[in-house]
Amino acid sequence: MSAFDALMAFQRDTEALGQIAGRLGWDQETVMPRGAAAQRGEEMAAIDAVLHARRCDPRVGEWLEAASPPDAAGQAQLREIRRAFERATKVPAALSRRIAQVTSEAQGKWAAARADENVAAFLPVLEEVVALKREEGAALAAGGNVYDAMVQDYEPGTSGAAIGAIFDAMRPRLVALRAAVLERPAPAALKGAFDTSAQMRLARQLARVFGYDMNRGRLDKAVHPFSSGSGADVRITTRTSPTDPFNCLYSTIHETGHAGYEQAVDPAYALTPLGCGASMGVHESQSRIYENQIGRGRAFAGWLYGRMREAFGDFGIADADAFHATLNRVHAGFIRTEADEVQYNLHIMLRFDLERALMAGDLGTNDLEAAWNDRFAADFGQEVDRPSNGCLQDVHWSVGLFGYFPTYALGNVYAGCLYRALCAAVPDLDAQLERGDTSGATGWLRDNLQRHGRRYAPRETIERACGTAPSEGPLLDYLEAKFGALYGL
Repeated sequence: MSAFDALMAFQRDTEALGQIAGRLGWDQETVMPRGAAAQRGEEMAAIDAVLHARRCDPRVGEWLEAASPPDAAGQAQLREIRRAFERATKVPAALSRRIAQVTSEAQGKWAAARADENVAAFLPVLEEVVALKREEGAALAAGGNVYDAMVQDYEPGTSGAAIGAIFDAMRPRLVALRAAVLERPAPAALKGAFDTSAQMRLARQLARVFGYDMNRGRLDKAVHPFSSGSGADVRITTRTSPTDPFNCLYSTIHETGHAGYEQAVDPAYALTPLGCGASMGVHESQSRIYENQIGRGRAFAGWLYGRMREAFGDFGIADADAFHATLNRVHAGFIRTEADEVQYNLHIMLRFDLERALMAGDLGTNDLEAAWNDRFAADFGQEVDRPSNGCLQDVHWSVGLFGYFPTYALGNVYAGCLYRALCAAVPDLDAQLERGDTSGATGWLRDNLQRHGRRYAPRETIERACGTAPSEGPLLDYLEAKFGALYGL
């Protein structure tokens, strides 16, 4: 067996164990008994110890030195294995295991604190998570910027400064658009009661309409919607509210974007480093283009309006045009996942600045709630009314995902570029979507982006699909055109 073949065989088992760890996380957020949290923390720590040992195995370094990849895909495999090996060897095994255990336990404590509206109950474990992640970031940075080192786990090749520059370029046009929109009368809000079982039936229909293969996945409920897994086992979750079916339906479409990406990766890459999305920003581009440019567009909204009437009867919206306006209503709100397209990225910018301050040591966890509330009031003109609408609303920090949040906005930027290219490539796109046929859109994304998995670097993945380097311009142009038409600007 050649060094390359030996390395890939070893890596296949490592990837399989990583999938098992992911399945434990899925179970924890969906069906695990609440009283099992402490034991699950030990289980996660144990499997992390095995994974860390494999990722740091000296044989990996030896194989990397001796391997001769057979083709360009093999070279990409080595690139990803080398990057993971170099990062893993910088983090002490005991630290990696401790992070896995504490973040597993912290997730349950966050959920309980969120339900009880009790920030104080969450702060001690959050302080430990932050300290552990700072230690990990310092090890990875090796004297460099801690936050930049952490971002590499989610968006390789970028930095906090580069992300900040994109956000600085976006903010003026977003703020101006929001101000202009909010001066206009808002469309009617959705009102009434919507059976949650009917919501789930329609959610499953939507997942299938967007190409989700239920033979290789499933849809369940969770506190915070997410997608998990790759290859032949890709699972999604959503949540329901009796007064807000859009939360369920569009969370489902969003997570189907993530899952559709994973299901579309070339099967030849299964259980290898290339068998998943290129980055979280590229991943988010898929979920956001499914949810927003396609799912909230006028063409698809017309089709969905009919399905809503079939599911819920007359729900007070007169016609498809009014439904489209309601669906894209710009409104005051606290929750990131429920934010309209105009304001969503402003929610991300808030979190980006706060987590950079946490990692730099400029913001202590005891001051986080006040800092969040002050920043939210300054950015959105509202006083946060309760912690679940403020610093307890997201799961990310409890599980140590520092550096993850900015990839949501990067995903929007990438989605803007992809949508411009998609419209040029599929000129009858709207006619297809009016029939509830998403195959032209999802097929183009599959062929031009999704099937490649992690073969290319994130920016190269987008550039290959679009033909141009990614920039914020197409997204901002799309938002101004869409909401300018909706609000008569």
